[in-house]
Amino acid sequence: MPKFELITREEARSKSRFGGKSGQVVAMYMFFIEQLKEGKAGRLKPSEGETIQAVRRRLGKAAKLAGKELTIRRVRDEIYFWEGSDEGAKQTKRKPRRSVAKSPVRIAPAFADNIVTLHER
Repeated sequence: MPKFELITREEARSKSRFGGKSGQVVAMYMFFIEQLKEGKAGRLKPSEGETIQAVRRRLGKAAKLAGKELTIRRVRDEIYFWEGSDEGAKQTKRKPRRSVAKSPVRIAPAFADNIVTLHER
């Protein structure tokens, strides 16, 4: 039979938020973010077995959980980050992807005369 105990909601949230290995990793990245002071930036390099994409994703996740707005930049195999938005940087909008109708005439216009459907037989 399991042992039941009543605890506060805050205690349950704090213990479940950073439980397990993934929680410890997020807590470590939150610690990195908390170390940032005014006018300072951080630099992260992936360790053996980590990818640069994973480091950036974890940093972004930790920042979101901490409620902080970070500017994150990747330069080759390093991640640079600082608190606040980068007002000078402008995100470029990509053009939406062109959709192409998938009809036999569009696929092979030269052979459209030779296409026979079941209704024409």
